[in-house]
Amino acid sequence: MTARTKNQILRILLIGGGAREHALAWKLSQSTRVETIFCAPGNGATGNISKATNVPHLSPDQHAGLLAFATESTVNLVVVGPEVPLVAGIVDVFESNGIQCFGPNKAAASMEGSKVSLRGIRGIVAAKDFMARHSIPTARYRNFNDYAEAREHLESVDYKVVLKADGLAAGKGVILPSSDSRQDMYIDLHKTMIDKQFGSAGNQVVIEEYLEGQELSFLSFVDGYTIKSLVPAQDHKQIFDHDQGPNTGGMGCYAPTPIASEKLIDEVHRAILQPTVDGMRKERMPFKGLLFTGIMVTKDGPKVLEYNIRFGDPETQTLLPLLDGDLAEIMSACTNGYLDAIDVKCKPACCVTVIAAAQGYPGPYPTGDPITIDAEAYDAKDTHIFHAGTSLTSAALTTAGGRVVAATAVAPDLETALSKVYNTMSKIHFEGMHYRRDIAHRALSHHSVSASNHERPEVSLSYASAGVSIDAGTELVNRIKSLAASTRQFGAKSSIGGFGGQVDLAAAGYEQAPIISSGVDGVGTKSRLAVRMNRHNSIGIDLVAMVANDILTEGAEPLWLMDTMNLHKLDVEVGVSIVEGVVNGCIQANCNLAGGETAELGDVIQKGHYILDASCSGVLRSGRKPLPWKDDMEEGDVLLGLRSSGPHSNGYSLIQKIIERSNLSFTSPAPWEPSTSVGLSLLTPTKIYVRLLLSLFEKDLVKGAAHITGGGLVENLPRILPKGLRAEVEAKSWHVPEVFRWLKREGNVEKEEMARVFNMGIGMVLTVAEGHVSEVTKILEQKGETVARVGRLVGSEGEGAGCIIRDIEVWDQ
Repeated sequence: MTARTKNQILRILLIGGGAREHALAWKLSQSTRVETIFCAPGNGATGNISKATNVPHLSPDQHAGLLAFATESTVNLVVVGPEVPLVAGIVDVFESNGIQCFGPNKAAASMEGSKVSLRGIRGIVAAKDFMARHSIPTARYRNFNDYAEAREHLESVDYKVVLKADGLAAGKGVILPSSDSRQDMYIDLHKTMIDKQFGSAGNQVVIEEYLEGQELSFLSFVDGYTIKSLVPAQDHKQIFDHDQGPNTGGMGCYAPTPIASEKLIDEVHRAILQPTVDGMRKERMPFKGLLFTGIMVTKDGPKVLEYNIRFGDPETQTLLPLLDGDLAEIMSACTNGYLDAIDVKCKPACCVTVIAAAQGYPGPYPTGDPITIDAEAYDAKDTHIFHAGTSLTSAALTTAGGRVVAATAVAPDLETALSKVYNTMSKIHFEGMHYRRDIAHRALSHHSVSASNHERPEVSLSYASAGVSIDAGTELVNRIKSLAASTRQFGAKSSIGGFGGQVDLAAAGYEQAPIISSGVDGVGTKSRLAVRMNRHNSIGIDLVAMVANDILTEGAEPLWLMDTMNLHKLDVEVGVSIVEGVVNGCIQANCNLAGGETAELGDVIQKGHYILDASCSGVLRSGRKPLPWKDDMEEGDVLLGLRSSGPHSNGYSLIQKIIERSNLSFTSPAPWEPSTSVGLSLLTPTKIYVRLLLSLFEKDLVKGAAHITGGGLVENLPRILPKGLRAEVEAKSWHVPEVFRWLKREGNVEKEEMARVFNMGIGMVLTVAEGHVSEVTKILEQKGETVARVGRLVGSEGEGAGCIIRDIEVWDQ
């Protein structure tokens, strides 16, 4: 290395036009050694970077034109972003003409050009054989160029497999098993090899053992000998939340990852990366550039999924903001063989990238749609917008690809970075835009992290924006009512859409028998909070409360409960903790836990998570009339509200979204209850009303009871009312707990949405005749209950709203 090489001013030709190249240009422009950056072709934003100029008439496949431009412009370093020109040998073109390139030559680049073949001077060598020769851990595999042979092999293996298109498929040629059924994989094999869904990349396929675990991306600078890696990242390939849908080029990424311990990183370097670089050099195809190694962390240790010979996308947008150093100097060290003299360090921070994609992606998608980005999106500190598929004309910024824009945010911790990046995403707009809302979900389920202050979003949140549609649920009930009614037998009095169902055994022919009432329910998103907080002993109380309170509204006394735990994988300690909560709930409900079912559903349920459901049955003793007494209700009857213990078990999808976009973590002190944390306060179990109300029901003082669950007051009160009457609720008549006021303010949630989602402090509403109000109130207050006179029944004509809330504006105060 000469002094001239070390201090040489760099004129760079950056080949490519995606978000990866935008991030590279942004980082390279910060180097004091860089004089200018030519982006060929660039995109709608690269030309706005200091020192950068777009060369829109040159595309990555125009090797001769790129060489002529570089020569004419006195370029002395070429940086190649995409894999296609690298595999085609563009580095050889420039280097043979005396221009240095950051990237591997054609021989080394074939590491990605074929998932099977490394093309060096010794000919075609299988990549898997290469790993075997150098003792590099990977999955079992076979490759095929004949469909019939591939189909026969699929039928013969006794393990789950992954199907990989052997050629270049822009990161989308990997098909994961969607189920245990081989039939789906047969269909995918046919689409790949016969229907050519990945084009010529599917002429040859690799059928590989499916490795289970978490995937990590290692991006390593290499000069042929020395390896210097950035912090491991984790990307999200599938298009939809919860890792559902087809693979894409990448929908988001975060770094660092909690599973990448120093011990694991050392093992990957020792057992995988160094043997890879040494092996390639020994086989006369030394690697210089950026080696991107996909690693699966299995129970047997880290194993190679695949090699890529360029910067990853979206990993680049995530890792370059964390790089604490001069990227141009590092690239020069790789091309000149002195990487061992350079420190490659990352900042002690977290970074998250989220991709906004066009409608239809990863399938066919439109282009040319106008993009608008709110001005304040560019003002946020440590937040970046990298353009992926955009085009800038004199008219406007428009979409020009499937992945359109990448938003990136850096913060001291992961939760703050997530909040910042999603706040930025809310300021990007184009027709059909969609993006994943669960980036870094594995890290969040691994542990809770703290967050620092940032601005509250002004966008109004709703249950629908959190992924839950009350209207869809109502429509489903209406459409299946008649189907359910067709199964009704003598004595059955159930109706889909009610709180529970009854069977009058006497009417069914069982003399002097009681009426049986049954209900079924479960705990939804609240269980994810229990997982995040690693506190499982209260979620079982919620499970009991949801079903016991429902059949209580029929006037029934709960007798027995059956529960179901569906888990990714059974953790005995977690299971015991959940059942302890169920038992606690059964004691409160004076109910017997009769049994249950536990199932491991690793392919369906996210690691560490579970789904809880329960059915509960109770009785009304012979001669008792089930609630509600719709025929006895009349205009002027009073509505009495009984307080809730908090949000109970409903609205947690929206709550989670509000918390994610607030200035809090789940371990922060709760603003509405500073003596405890946000997470523990929100885990307060659902109140069980059984012991409080059964004796009251036996006195025939109550005409109806409504359990205020999902749908809030406006959806649940009408369920107990006859035609011709509606509930008129006065919002001023009870104190709304501070937790609901905080959620409304922080999420900017509309008043009407709050009324449809949350119980707002009222967990049960009783319909009582005016003459019985004093007696009912006295009985409940003697039991320590706070009773609020929340409204009354009024006459109603037609199909108008079954519940009206008056003076709802007080919730804004």
